[in-house]
Amino acid sequence: MEITMIGHGYVGLVTASIFADAGNKVNVIGRTPEKIQKLKSGDPLIFEPGLEEILDRNLKNGNLNFTLSYDSIKDSKIVFIGVGTPSQKDGSADLSQVRVVAKKIAENLGDNFTVISCKSTVPVGTNVEVDKIVKENASTGAKYAVASCPEFLREGTGVTDTLYPDRVIIGSESQKAIEVLLELHKPIGGERVITDLASAELIKYASNSILATKISFSNLIAEMSEVAGADAGIVLEAVGLDNRVSDKFLNVGIGYGGACFPKDVKALAFIGKSMKLDTGILDNVEKVNFRARHRFAKRVIDNAKGKKLAIWGLSFKPNTDDIREAPSIDIMNDLLKAGYELSVYDPQAMGHIEGIFGDKLTYADDKMQALDGAETLVVLTEWNEFEAADLEAVKKSLVNPIIIDGRNVYDPKQMKKLGFKYYSVGRRDVK
Repeated sequence: MEITMIGHGYVGLVTASIFADAGNKVNVIGRTPEKIQKLKSGDPLIFEPGLEEILDRNLKNGNLNFTLSYDSIKDSKIVFIGVGTPSQKDGSADLSQVRVVAKKIAENLGDNFTVISCKSTVPVGTNVEVDKIVKENASTGAKYAVASCPEFLREGTGVTDTLYPDRVIIGSESQKAIEVLLELHKPIGGERVITDLASAELIKYASNSILATKISFSNLIAEMSEVAGADAGIVLEAVGLDNRVSDKFLNVGIGYGGACFPKDVKALAFIGKSMKLDTGILDNVEKVNFRARHRFAKRVIDNAKGKKLAIWGLSFKPNTDDIREAPSIDIMNDLLKAGYELSVYDPQAMGHIEGIFGDKLTYADDKMQALDGAETLVVLTEWNEFEAADLEAVKKSLVNPIIIDGRNVYDPKQMKKLGFKYYSVGRRDVK
């Protein structure tokens, strides 16, 4: 079938590419001529494993079309809204792009029945507002229905997550819209959950917030373990063996970041407060998350030798170039304020970080170059190439054999055997 995706960020581009690969004709609408031109030439603009190959294949076979025009809407069976909904100062989601896009969709509807489906993460009631905007701006007699079909892809595994999701959520008051979306998703894996608009909207926020809660809970246990002389890794491994809990996202470190968890926790808290509910649990999830960053920076300051540090890892997680809300930003700001010189390296995120810090940092071409003249190595992202590093070579390159590991990449016993002074998060020092 022919569909249109409005927005070409992580969600829009990956989803559009997968649907095109399934044999659909997919139009992707953007608003920046330079970006659309790059996409047409096969440049995905983002780093996402496997995406560039899918993009190239579907540009060549004609299944994927990038455009600035909204003309494709009139021939599309489904129009997805995949624009950004960033946090505002009060924590609420900024829906300005959604409203603009809803009006443009209304003005370009054709004679056929069209499903208008929101993939953007939006607060409860947004799709009702979209329906109202479309009614006010569409031609008389326009045939359409509004649906919510939230995404659950993770950056770094977005292609696999889109093809093989745990679940596909479809919320609508229109049975016809539900049937059209079920037809589109036939090649896609996952449990189907058919529900109302409000429930579909809330599922997305609830899902991200419970995962963020597990991360912050784990970091609270790490704090307690450090004070008590316990090992948070062992504690949480045992907790995760309970099948009511599972071990997923029970990992200690320097906290979560990225485009979704921070803004979605804030937005769900804002929604609860607007309902006159106590959202203290969500407020504390965010509080513990930011505390983990600053506690780790202090750990570096307390244990590093010398004033030149090597930083391995800048993106908020491995296999992505995304630095939005990355813990590395807060940690490096704390270290710069403390007077350290930072030599940094990340496999994908260097350009983005340079756009923030400019000449405040030294940018290395590879991980080993970052160690030149450094007296301590600080690990902030668990890229595979860091885990597989030649630690003997690392030891020789450092002025002092000290590694301060914010992601618990290495085994403390091995590090002691190799002669490192090794500090991690929530784990007992090896005697």
